[in-house]
Amino acid sequence: MMSTYTYPKYPYRISPEQEAGRLVRHPVVVIGAGPVGLTAALDFAARGIPTVVLDDNDTVSMGSRAVCYAKRPLEIWDRLGCGERMVARGISWRIGKVFFEDDLRYQFDLLPEPDHKMPAMINLQQYYLEEFMVEECASQPLVDLRWKHKLLSLQQHEDFATLVVETPDGVFTLEAQWVVACDGANSDTRKMVGAEFTGQAFQDRFLIADVVMKAQFPTERWFWFDPPFHRNQSVLLHRQADDVWRIDFQLGWDADPTEEKKPENIIPRVKAMLGPDAQFELEWASVYQFACRRIDRFRHGRVIFAGDAAHQVSPFGARGANSGVQDVDNLGWKLKLVLDGAAPESLLDTYHDERALAADDNIANSTRSTDFITPKSAMSRRFRNAVLELAQDHPFARPLVNSGRLSTPTPYLASPLNTPDEDAFAGLMKPGTTCADAPVRVDGKDGWFLGLLGDGFTVVTFGDAPPGEVRVGGIAAPVLRIGIDAADAKGRLAERYDGADGTTYLIRPDQHVAARWRSFDPDKIQSAIKRAIAA
Repeated sequence: MMSTYTYPKYPYRISPEQEAGRLVRHPVVVIGAGPVGLTAALDFAARGIPTVVLDDNDTVSMGSRAVCYAKRPLEIWDRLGCGERMVARGISWRIGKVFFEDDLRYQFDLLPEPDHKMPAMINLQQYYLEEFMVEECASQPLVDLRWKHKLLSLQQHEDFATLVVETPDGVFTLEAQWVVACDGANSDTRKMVGAEFTGQAFQDRFLIADVVMKAQFPTERWFWFDPPFHRNQSVLLHRQADDVWRIDFQLGWDADPTEEKKPENIIPRVKAMLGPDAQFELEWASVYQFACRRIDRFRHGRVIFAGDAAHQVSPFGARGANSGVQDVDNLGWKLKLVLDGAAPESLLDTYHDERALAADDNIANSTRSTDFITPKSAMSRRFRNAVLELAQDHPFARPLVNSGRLSTPTPYLASPLNTPDEDAFAGLMKPGTTCADAPVRVDGKDGWFLGLLGDGFTVVTFGDAPPGEVRVGGIAAPVLRIGIDAADAKGRLAERYDGADGTTYLIRPDQHVAARWRSFDPDKIQSAIKRAIAA
């Protein structure tokens, strides 16, 4: 029992097809109602896809678990109706500090530029995150969230899958055109399709201790290497909502997980850190070992994997849940176009191309972070300590400090869906890159650029262009004219998109740049849309 949170208990209801004894084929069935599965349900519903979600539990996740959520996932949740609530409940931060022994050696700013709607990062316990999304799902008629529904087996056919599901009322069968597996690192679905899940397990253990306390620490990420209160190991401190503070203690591989989770062993560690007179209450604790691995293919026939079911990384860098949400963002629009017959099924294979690239990027970053945090040899430790010593006074050493490279979107620069540049551009908005937000004014009201992009393709042009839309088959891409339909309120759009007069962008439904030109040319835009849907 936790002192700051009361767990909801969601009602089990018999499924209509089970009650009626009939077989129903659904467009999409999502396995797992964690952060990624719930995001999938909301994303699919926003795109008009009726979605069934199966979860074998009847509440949200136990313990704070994932707590750091980055700017890009917050933008995705904002599109899905939850982002502002999450930011309001969470703790926003942007400054991180790295200590070696007693001394501050390095600090960083995650969002040094102004004028973004969403903060660089928030800290929010995972149970709040899930609770907000469950409530949003309840308001969506296209989401059918089924608690106490456990997937027992799955059989694939040419154009659908058969699922056998266990409930308190017995076992029944349903069918799905597509199954999206979001059932975590120990995914049963992954085992059912025989997918390989390979990578590296790290022989180290860490203790998470969530403590409730009134503390004077600033709202920043603090990371210690070899502090005097926890010699030869590392410690991480984060503030969460409700005056709950997350402390991660590195324990070493020889630590006994059962013993380390006992309050009588945790409390002395916390007192050594905070001082013998510190007033706090232990809220939740867990001991974990982590791995960096990923699935061989993100799509196995009619089954598509997302989140921890597809990839695992170390918790340093907050790349797990954040990356899983971006998986869903990549998948939803492609699934919609394929279900509608507006794009070939091969478009779904680009989900693997783009998100396996992101998974490999996250795994590489996590592995490097882990190697720096937990050196595997005396030479590695000497190198690490020298970097930390030098970072205080020498700028060249600071980029080498690695207490966890924090989550940022992986650009799909080599994606087959991109149309390569034919003109020169400055700035970061290359094809395959996530769109940057900026303030806008529409009809005299303040707003944000990402809020104007909708759920489909959008053509954004700076200056005059024909009003209306560019069409390709069943796809209509509305034209948004900056300076006419929306004002660049502070000039940030022109700055971030190198928006000289006539500059035109094709934006994908997941708010990534698909193509850009120095003039508005409908034929080129149509060709780029065809390329972006693998047509």
